[in-house]
Amino acid sequence: MAGRFAPRPTRTTVRGGHVAVGAGVPRQAAGPGRVRDWVPDGPLDLGLVLGPLRRGPADPTFRAMPDGSVWRASRTPVGPGTLRVCAYGGGVRGEAWGPGAGWLLERLPELLGAADDPSAFVPRHRLLAMTRHRRPGLRLTRSGLVLESLIPSILEQKVTTDEAYRAWRLLVRKYGEPAPGPAPGRMYVMPAPRTWALIPSWEWHRAGVDNKRASTILRAVRVAARLEEAVGMEPGAARARLEVVPGIGPWTSAETVQRSHGAADEVTVGDLHLPGIVGWALAGDRDADDSVMLELLEPYAGQRHRAARLILLSGRVPGRRAPKMPRWDIGQF
Repeated sequence: MAGRFAPRPTRTTVRGGHVAVGAGVPRQAAGPGRVRDWVPDGPLDLGLVLGPLRRGPADPTFRAMPDGSVWRASRTPVGPGTLRVCAYGGGVRGEAWGPGAGWLLERLPELLGAADDPSAFVPRHRLLAMTRHRRPGLRLTRSGLVLESLIPSILEQKVTTDEAYRAWRLLVRKYGEPAPGPAPGRMYVMPAPRTWALIPSWEWHRAGVDNKRASTILRAVRVAARLEEAVGMEPGAARARLEVVPGIGPWTSAETVQRSHGAADEVTVGDLHLPGIVGWALAGDRDADDSVMLELLEPYAGQRHRAARLILLSGRVPGRRAPKMPRWDIGQF
C-alpha cells in the first residue's frame, strides 16, 4: 500500500522546495513556440529542482500541471517569456514563448541543475544519507535572475509565509502582465522594475505590505540593473552587492542567491525556524540558534545549503510548542 499512493506534501516538504509533479509526456502546446530537448546526466526530479521557485500554491508565475509539466512566467533581460518544462523517459523538453523564449531555452540546463554537482555532497549523518537516497533527483536550480527571487524574499521578511504569498499574488496579478503564449489561465509575468516603482502606497497597504518592506523593494528596483549584474558574480560577492541596499540583510540575500545562483553553500541565517529544525535533526536540540546551526553544518562546508534542504525534506522536525505566529492584515487598518 505504501508504494501505491504518493505522500501528501507537509509543511516541511513544501518548505524544503518540493512540489508534486506527475509523470509527463512531451507535447507541442498550441501556438508558435520554440522547443529544446535536453538529456540530464543523472536522475532529475522536476518538483524538487523547480519547487523553490514557487511562492505559494497560487503563485501566478508558476504552475505545476496534472500532465506532469511545470510552467514558469519570467521577466528575462530581453523581455517577458513563458517556459513549459516536461520530463519524459530520460530526457526533458522545454517549450517557450514570448520575447524571452530564446533566453529561457538557452539557460534551461542551468535552470534544471546542470551546473550543480550532487556528488560533491558527502553525508555524515544517517538522516541525510537516507534522505539523499530517497531523493536522488534533487539538484539545485540556477535561475539566472536576481530580481524575481529578491522581491518575494523581501516580502517574506518578518511575516508569515501566507501573508507574503498573498502579497506577491495580489501585486503580480494587478501590476504584472499576462504570460505570453498558451500559458494556463491567470499566469502573469512579474512587473518590470519601473512598474514596481510606480505602485501607489495604498496598494502596498492593501496587499498587507508594511512601509519598511515596500521601501526596501523600491530601493532595490531603482538599482535593478546593478543587482541583476550580480548573477555573474560568485555567490558571496553577489550577496555583498545585494546587502548594500538598505533593508536587505543576510537572510534575504541568502534566500535570493540560493535560487538565482544555485549556491550550494549559502545557508540561511536569521530564520525563525531553520536553526531549531537543523538542531533537532542533527543533535536533538530544538532550541539551537544560528551559531549552533552553523557549527552542526560545518562538516558540510561547501554544501551547507544542500544539507539544510535535505533536512527540511526529511520530515524530521520538532513538534510545535507554541501557537503559530499571528497574522496581521494591515490592509484592514
